Amino acid sequence: MKQIFFLFFLIAFNFSAFSQETKPAIATIEFLSDELSRIIKKDAKVETVAEGFQFTEGPLWVEKEKMLLFSDVPANTIYKWTEKKGKEIYLKPSGYTGSESRGGFLGSNGLMLSKDKKLLICQHGDRRIAIMDAPLNAPKSSFVSLAAEYNGKKINSPNDLLVMPNGDVYFTDPAYGFERGPNDPKKETPYQGVYKIDKAGKVSLLIDSIEAPNGIGLMPDKKTMIISNSDGRKKRWYAYDLAANGSLSNGRVFYDVSSERGNGGCDGLKIDKAGNVFATGPGGIWIINKSGKLIGRIKVNGVPAANCAFTPDEKTLFITAEKYLLRVKLR
Repeated sequence: MKQIFFLFFLIAFNFSAFSQETKPAIATIEFLSDELSRIIKKDAKVETVAEGFQFTEGPLWVEKEKMLLFSDVPANTIYKWTEKKGKEIYLKPSGYTGSESRGGFLGSNGLMLSKDKKLLICQHGDRRIAIMDAPLNAPKSSFVSLAAEYNGKKINSPNDLLVMPNGDVYFTDPAYGFERGPNDPKKETPYQGVYKIDKAGKVSLLIDSIEAPNGIGLMPDKKTMIISNSDGRKKRWYAYDLAANGSLSNGRVFYDVSSERGNGGCDGLKIDKAGNVFATGPGGIWIINKSGKLIGRIKVNGVPAANCAFTPDEKTLFITAEKYLLRVKLR
């Protein structure tokens, strides 16, 4: 009897091990240039550090607290992740505080720290850039509006943002927060814009020609801004010249993936200190050097990658990919 039990145990153990070994990885790294091997080790793996979400977005590493904050947009929740405790609810509600029941992408999206280290939140449901009126280590759903209108009209649903060294805030404003999308009757502007909030709080419209402006980032030279277009027909990233007065001009295509198929579109992006653009796009993360050359991809299987974030030392990259939070350790 003991022999039969032992044999059954061995079969079960081997089957379990085989199942784990053959389970496809959530993501893999594709090296298209030796340039990428100087950023990511050839044997690096993509880890799943948390899961069970609806649609993750807006990752932000907070070095002082050693935590990653990120949004689950449909859940109207900001989560935090730490190495010690894993995922925990950080803030709920995070993007919609109204009393009327609604669905869709109503929660927070992009997150960033202001120059004075306050949490800035792109709030889809409340249709504004808001400041959390609470310390980072004692969060609460109390908010102050930083930008909610332009020329007397409500903005759409802020998606992603960028804080400049001088304190100015740039943000993209597509229509994803509306329950009926760009044709929602509650939409007040005829375009999807890119805006600037200056230090005095003045909101300026910089671009109204991108169909669905989304991710936004600044090149290390602080003279070029990269903005993604998540429109399904024009899947591309644009480059703009940044003038001394904060205006944007000379828009041109930085990289185009309109013919590519795969889960997701041109969504959030981050730029490292060498000017390499880590941009979510069809099928995962597209890694493009500052000259516009594709040097590799982090291919995410089965789900769209929506955004990513570095730690300050750029030794770790976090990726929000629908129900997953992923991590890649860099060099």
